[in-house]
Amino acid sequence: MIPNYIYPLNPMKPINVELRVFICFLLMYLIFSGQFCFYRTVRIHSFKVLSSGWFRTRMPVPVVSYQDQNFYSLRRSCRRRGALFKDPLFPPTAQSLFYKRDPPPGLTWKRPREICKDPRLFVDGISTRDLHQGSLGNCWMVAAISCLASEPTLWKKVIPDHVDQEWNPKRLDLYAGIFHFRFWRLGRWLDVVVDDRLPVSADGVLLFCRSATPREFWSALLEKAYAKLNGCYEALEGGNTAEALVDFTGGVSEPLSLDRQVLDQHADHRRTLFQTLAKAHERKALITCSIRPAEGEVVESVLDCGLVRGHAYGITAVKKLRASESSLQNGVSRLLMVRMRNPWGSTDWTGAWSQRSQQWQQMGRTQRDSVGLVVRDVGEFWMAFEDFCRYFTDVVLCHLVEGPVLWPGSHWREVFCYGDWAPAPPSTAGPPTKHSMTPGKKITATGPTKQQQQQQRGNRKEAQLWESQRGRTKEGNSGKKDKTVQATAEDDVEVRLSGVWEVQVDRRSRCGGCINHRDTFLHNPQFMFDVRRKEEEVLMCLQQEDRRIRRKDGDGENLPIGFEVLRVEVNRCTRVHCVVEQASSSVYMDSRSVTLRAELAPGRYVVVPTTFLPGAKGHFLLRLFSHSHIELRELLEDLPPPSAFQCFLPQPAVVTTVHLRRASGLRPKRPAPDVYAILRCEDAVIKTPVFKSDGNPEFNIRTIFYRRDPQTHICIEVWTRGFLWDSVLGEARLQTAESERGRSHVMDLRGGRSRSGSRGCVYVETSSSVCLEDL
Repeated sequence: MIPNYIYPLNPMKPINVELRVFICFLLMYLIFSGQFCFYRTVRIHSFKVLSSGWFRTRMPVPVVSYQDQNFYSLRRSCRRRGALFKDPLFPPTAQSLFYKRDPPPGLTWKRPREICKDPRLFVDGISTRDLHQGSLGNCWMVAAISCLASEPTLWKKVIPDHVDQEWNPKRLDLYAGIFHFRFWRLGRWLDVVVDDRLPVSADGVLLFCRSATPREFWSALLEKAYAKLNGCYEALEGGNTAEALVDFTGGVSEPLSLDRQVLDQHADHRRTLFQTLAKAHERKALITCSIRPAEGEVVESVLDCGLVRGHAYGITAVKKLRASESSLQNGVSRLLMVRMRNPWGSTDWTGAWSQRSQQWQQMGRTQRDSVGLVVRDVGEFWMAFEDFCRYFTDVVLCHLVEGPVLWPGSHWREVFCYGDWAPAPPSTAGPPTKHSMTPGKKITATGPTKQQQQQQRGNRKEAQLWESQRGRTKEGNSGKKDKTVQATAEDDVEVRLSGVWEVQVDRRSRCGGCINHRDTFLHNPQFMFDVRRKEEEVLMCLQQEDRRIRRKDGDGENLPIGFEVLRVEVNRCTRVHCVVEQASSSVYMDSRSVTLRAELAPGRYVVVPTTFLPGAKGHFLLRLFSHSHIELRELLEDLPPPSAFQCFLPQPAVVTTVHLRRASGLRPKRPAPDVYAILRCEDAVIKTPVFKSDGNPEFNIRTIFYRRDPQTHICIEVWTRGFLWDSVLGEARLQTAESERGRSHVMDLRGGRSRSGSRGCVYVETSSSVCLEDL
């Protein structure tokens, strides 16, 4: 039996019977001929170039030589000349170390063979115990490397050809003093080449990151390559663990802010958080955490329990113990535990379940091993999850993206697009917006009145931008906590030069600022995707280009960025000109990346990445992760291009949006039928999903029609789905004015199987405009 309906690429359009039959036979032919699998493989693997940015599904990320230094060519050249490599782009000078302070007295640069007799890249493999931070305030990076060291599949990406790069004591002539490491930046892996000259203090010890084993150098060389990528060693002071995790894995970091008071008082909130961490750990996500210093508290100050404020810890295990496994917790049916690691390589925790605690000592080693309470490395310790929630304030989950073509349903699929925040091209001014009278007109923003200030304060974003920009306090070793942005009334007036800023009202501009700037917000880049499954979980991440390397020049501050998710008409294929429904919204942060997890209902959505203030320029990467296949593309056109046969027809005169909210009273029989609606306007046809056994369906669907004849009706048909064929339950004809906003209609359904009387009613809201770029 041929199904009653088959969804094409646009699931809102119905297909006639003849086409359905043809598609069925075509699919059968492709399946039996083996071509269908080939088509799917090609489709999943293929690159899709879309306008200025490009989109792709998940496949191996390209590797690019950083600063055009090819490791293999340079090593081959050094071996041919019999000389050790000297990196001209990162020389052993003070500029490679610091940009604000002088090097310590007695500092020298030495090669590993000058430090010890038998150097090795690895000694007995790689482990978290190989990491000791040194004198640089970069525990955020060391904590990320610590997480990396626990997963061989991850560190082998960062340290490629690790066997080939190792010292060979039998062939010393092959050693060229050159190494390379790879870091993920904005959608690609950068291959960074360094020589083996390392900074050594006056007492002969490595100045920065080093291994517990004196002749092991992988951690020191990796840190040097990361310092080169960021400009110098000092640029690594004060950072964000989330950024380092992304650089080392290519994953996406999701920060979680913990409310200690709520977690302390509500056990169900603690269980939910524990399940989130356990699920992330099971899926091989990397997890770090820290204690945010409150106002007036000193970074790196030590608590009575031994934990350090502002210090980045790694979570290496999440464990649930039953009462039968631990007789120490009287009256408790289960005990939730987490294993932590201090990147300093020392164990500080002195509370319950620390290695000197009563709970730990009363439980024999055999019993601890049997239930999984194992300490693997120096600096690791266990603590009860209740204590974890009492002290820690911030958690970062770094989700790893699967590489195979076919994923299990529990893993993320990734799509992404590149984009730019850029001003209008320097050609003749583009079309003015409705706020300007002549092309290229400039609007000067002046201070708002008190009444306007009160209205603006009600709908602003979070946190404190101006404090962070007036004087960013360096959090050094803590792992710099990014500042979220709070729009105040003064934020709408950026003081520049003469005390005011000017915005050129040009639709071609792509740097319109956040949604507070209503006149220019929709001038930002826009990206569209569809959700077809019911309640799809989507993880969205906006990343800007890294600016840390500019710190040497007195710059290097991140732009405050964020994004809005708008729900739009299901048949929209052009840029959005009017905000109708905000589906979700991220915070605005001066961070390299901003992440949002959202549950989205079926429909079409547009993501609008923005900087906080208009006029800021930059390059960005928008990444979407879901459990089903989603396509992401940039919207470039303000109006839909006409098809070939439409070139001979009149141009559209009116644009109309129709919001079909719901229907009621659709009960021609018991039980209620499976129903769907079809909207027809001129040659456009839109079909809603099927609502099963629902006599009062909530359609909640928006459509947009570009109409050549404003006098024609818009027809709304309600259909019932049958076993062999579908039938019309009733229809309503809608007449709209040429210019109207938010007009509501309640219309009876007529016709259908019963030619007399009402078959129920539909609730509709319409808007129309003769300006095609108004909606």
